[in-house]
Amino acid sequence: MNDEWDDLNATWAPLDVDLGAISHQGYVRENNEDRYLVMRFGRSLDNLATNLDENFLEKSYGITGYGLLVADGLGGMAAGEIASNLAIAKLVELIVETPDWVLALKKNKDVRTVLQRMSERFVHIDKILREEAQADAALQGMGTTLTVAGTLGNDLVLGHVGDSRAYLLRGASLRQLTKDHTLAQALIDAGVANYDDPAPRSMRHVLTAAIGSLGEREPQVDRFILRSGDQLLLCTDGLTEVVEDQLIAEVLREASSAQRACQNLVDLALSGGETDNITLVLARFVTPLAT
Repeated sequence: MNDEWDDLNATWAPLDVDLGAISHQGYVRENNEDRYLVMRFGRSLDNLATNLDENFLEKSYGITGYGLLVADGLGGMAAGEIASNLAIAKLVELIVETPDWVLALKKNKDVRTVLQRMSERFVHIDKILREEAQADAALQGMGTTLTVAGTLGNDLVLGHVGDSRAYLLRGASLRQLTKDHTLAQALIDAGVANYDDPAPRSMRHVLTAAIGSLGEREPQVDRFILRSGDQLLLCTDGLTEVVEDQLIAEVLREASSAQRACQNLVDLALSGGETDNITLVLARFVTPLAT
């Protein structure tokens, strides 16, 4: 592991966030099967009145986290957008119904709990989508990619299935945090092809895993440590099919805000001839100003 990216022993610290999000149907598709969600969640305890000595209590106790979710629906007619809607809505329900939220990953057991829950929720949502498809013939074959990022201070927990992606920009380097669940990536992993070979390029849209057809495969679940200045991008393949990683990094570095970066990237994808739906969620992290 590269310590520059994977220092899991770093001290927990709060980070402020600048958020942006956008979804574009594209100029060819009749509907938009992409869905996204940006959430803020947390826990707070404010000291309103007390006669305790000031050294015994903080004025305010608060922990704030953010959830970023992107889903690219698959299936004929309206089935794709139903799948992406269901996947995100059911995930939120599962989170809300969890009786004991973990809001700071300061202990190893808390890290294990959060990662296990992320994996279990993906499997649960997969089961729900399969049951819905079995109950309605019009929904047979539906599925969705699902890429989820949860941040708690400088902790990042990532869950992923499909070929949407999560990227982390740190300084001048852009790193893809997720692995594509595609036949193209399987050929590359097996060592029988390179990324730019004609065979894998033609198979980049052939998914080997999706929510709704997960089977025995497990979702990708990882933890990373964020730093001030990092930018976290979640996007569907409507962006990555036509905009190269190098150009994505350049736009992220130069844009004046997270929302402006999202708009600029969508404009690039559309001008590059992309016909698919395009969806992006971006978070920029900075150390809070001292008060």
